[in-house]
Amino acid sequence: MEPRFNLFANEFAMKMAKRFAGLGMVVHQSTVPVATRELVSLRASQINGCAFCIDMHTKEAVAAGETVQRLMMVAAWREATVFTDAERAALALAEEGTRVADAHEGVSDETWAQVRKHYDDDQVAALVTLVAVVNAANRLNIIVRNPGGGYEPGMHADLVN
Repeated sequence: MEPRFNLFANEFAMKMAKRFAGLGMVVHQSTVPVATRELVSLRASQINGCAFCIDMHTKEAVAAGETVQRLMMVAAWREATVFTDAERAALALAEEGTRVADAHEGVSDETWAQVRKHYDDDQVAALVTLVAVVNAANRLNIIVRNPGGGYEPGMHADLVN
């Protein structure tokens, strides 16, 4: 599959990408564990069907030390025994924050209570922003049909420099 438009080859698009990546870097500077951030990003990307982001987040997670077993279980995290209660809360937030059109209330009070139980204010801010940013990235990549399969860990690090 060929992309409809190369966002990385367009000067104007790259200006936006650098600002977008900067927001992502703030999230990555939070104390939310890298494994949790990648699991959240992967789950939202799975729901949205973004091949590029699924490729990126699985490879970044492996590069950060995540196990293949846990990555394979993300799509069925509710029935898996390999995730902590804190990770489960973050995964629920990712799902409900991604599927806002599927529920009139968006993120449920139960999920919100679990997130608040496991994460401090700065971590909550980071998780909420991460869900929003990954959903936006999914949409950008889906709209231009950016294919998955060719991502290498760290390949977009130059966007934040």
